[in-house]
Amino acid sequence: MTHPDAPTRARVTQALRAQRIETPSWAYANSGTRFKVFPQEGVPRDPYEKIADAAMVHRLTGVAPTVALHIPWDRVDDYADLARYATEQGVTLGAINANVFQDNDYRLGSVTNPDPGVRRKAIDHLLECVDIMDRTGSRDLKLWFSDGTNYPGQDDIRARQDRLAAALREAYDRLGDDQRLLLEYKLFEPAFYATDVPDWGTAYAHCLELGPKAQVVIDTGHHAPGTNIEFIVAFLLRAGKLGGFDFNSRFYADDDLMVGAADPFQLFRIMREIVGGNALRPEAGIAFMLDQCHNIEPKIPAIIRSVLNVQEATAKALLVDADALAAAQRAGDVLGANAVLMDAYHTDVRPLLAELRAEAGLDPDPIAAYARSGYFERIRTERAGGQQAGWGA
Repeated sequence: MTHPDAPTRARVTQALRAQRIETPSWAYANSGTRFKVFPQEGVPRDPYEKIADAAMVHRLTGVAPTVALHIPWDRVDDYADLARYATEQGVTLGAINANVFQDNDYRLGSVTNPDPGVRRKAIDHLLECVDIMDRTGSRDLKLWFSDGTNYPGQDDIRARQDRLAAALREAYDRLGDDQRLLLEYKLFEPAFYATDVPDWGTAYAHCLELGPKAQVVIDTGHHAPGTNIEFIVAFLLRAGKLGGFDFNSRFYADDDLMVGAADPFQLFRIMREIVGGNALRPEAGIAFMLDQCHNIEPKIPAIIRSVLNVQEATAKALLVDADALAAAQRAGDVLGANAVLMDAYHTDVRPLLAELRAEAGLDPDPIAAYARSGYFERIRTERAGGQQAGWGA
């Protein structure tokens, strides 16, 4: 595709200006593999410093105005004050992520644990997260459960689904009118025999039973090899049950690498379904969130690069000639239809995005702007000492 004509450019840039990408507080903290956490200089020591870093990403990209919190990693005494600080920094607080996977009591599961006392503890934490949402003004309660079993016969599979449904119902009924429950799924780990929410179908079935305020989250790295993620996107969009994305990449399993790093063509195909389903606009309610662990690469530049990767895939998806694609599909022109997609995918959209940033008063190159800003040198000095934030792997 050559440089887009004026009407196409206007349509694409209008959509890109409205795009919003949420960054996760935990991506600014130390993280690692199961074997080692490599600490980095300048890493935040508390949720306020995480928000300051997220605000820096938004100032440079212009499209990352919200930051997701993870409880208890981001627990504070005064959430209203944290929300006020975020506003002062130019961002707002986004999804509240529950954590029912890092307590010793959850060795055999949280909300599906055979012990009713453990289940009660886990459900109370979900309700606590809704309380926090009330204080932060957050819309989304995001749930991921590591629950499952490692051996045949370890527990009753159907009973665990009953326990899961009961816990989700209690959390769902606690939601306010403008709040949602977003249910994430994951193929495995640490439950290797039977994970209680292993796939989109399980998540969809539970959300369908709960009601209209429950929707599915697609984590792009949490699928078996060969899974057609854009099919899942299309299906859930058609059913009105796609609530959001956790964007990341994987080469093997759940690697949590930068989105678009492993398979940028897959990211393009996913965003093409979003554009084709008219779900890119904020009113559609799809939460576009990053969920990544930057273990060896510097945190803030990696998050900026991830935001840019999503923007580039979106821009290419917006450049698909929808009329030409539909005509080729109607005619049964297999190669012609594929060529329409490939034409858009092979377009270099970086100059278009650079122009768009310049028009918004931003540096055309956010990575270079960050390098020149001196921000890292400042936080490296200011944050020396103290206990760095991290998820403790």
